[in-house]
Amino acid sequence: MTFSRRSFFQVAGAGAVGSLLVPWVSGRGLEALTLDGYIGTPERPGLADAIRLNSNENPNGPGPIALAAITSALGEANRYPRASVAALRAAVATSFRLHPDNVLLGCGSTDILRACAYAFTGPNRPLVTALPSFENPVADAKRVGARVIEVPVTGDLKLDLDAMAIASRGAGLVYLCNPNNPTSTVHGAAAIKRFVARVLQDSPATTILIDEAYHEYVDDPSYATALPLAIENPRVVIARTFSKVYGLAGMRVGYALGDPRTIAAIAAHTLSVGLNNLAAAAATAGLEAHAHIEQERVLNRAARAYTLRAFADAGYPAADSQANFLMVNLRRDAQPFRDACKRDGVLVGRPFPPLNSYVRISIGTMDEMRQAMDVSRRALSAT
Repeated sequence: MTFSRRSFFQVAGAGAVGSLLVPWVSGRGLEALTLDGYIGTPERPGLADAIRLNSNENPNGPGPIALAAITSALGEANRYPRASVAALRAAVATSFRLHPDNVLLGCGSTDILRACAYAFTGPNRPLVTALPSFENPVADAKRVGARVIEVPVTGDLKLDLDAMAIASRGAGLVYLCNPNNPTSTVHGAAAIKRFVARVLQDSPATTILIDEAYHEYVDDPSYATALPLAIENPRVVIARTFSKVYGLAGMRVGYALGDPRTIAAIAAHTLSVGLNNLAAAAATAGLEAHAHIEQERVLNRAARAYTLRAFADAGYPAADSQANFLMVNLRRDAQPFRDACKRDGVLVGRPFPPLNSYVRISIGTMDEMRQAMDVSRRALSAT
């Protein structure tokens, strides 16, 4: 079941939605809202119904169990979410056979990443990350005056673990996104275990943050979660999210898993209550929706395989993908391709320097990917 903007307008009514938008429009102006593309004008149609392949979102939205939980939780909208957040924390712990002290909830995993940067980096504690990788930790580390060391990915778009290990000596935090966003590639469990051991031997005061946002989409048999490393070593912490396979990107629920001492150090930089009742209820219910999550994996795998094959047939093979997106090398500046796709109602990923010839394309539904490939073929021939 997909909850679209159109259905929201139908349920809430244009007047109610308009009242919700008034503070936003007052702050940024109607021109800004129009330029963002979600209202549009007679001269410039809006993009509310565009095929959105630009943010690695789950195109199917949350499952029926999560939607039912949201509806049930509406009656608690007047209450502070202490009980629902505690219930979610306990549910996450139970799902991993951990104690709640091993779990920290956040307003999306970006909240967790920010708190880790604040806790473990600073003027004398650099951040080490890949280039390109998810950018938020870089911005967060710079905000607290930390030096950032960005290690370029390899020619096959994998993290250069050897170079990152060398760069990590004396670092405050190493950010390792696995699978990596935006390159879609993954490292197996043995490689990650060797990397962690090497970093902590050479730099025992360094903390390693392993971001497993796309964990559920991985098919590579060599891959496994690094959670055992985080539980046995306080210098390792795992970040996860309900934004991807669970379809709750708009509800903002993420979490960290690790040693209680590490969790406490990160928690000092988060809000005491950073979730709301609806989000907590949806995430708690989603943890039990095992059949739904498996179906999402199946749907993503099929649409991903179709898109990989379609780009390869067009002469543009993509990197191996172990996530819900692809990284395709167009062998030329990718911006004209982005612009052409947008004109035809398909939004694709932003630039990720220095890979300026690449475009990141999120996986939508199979119907969306068929339509998007028609647009992509036209854009490729025109640019």
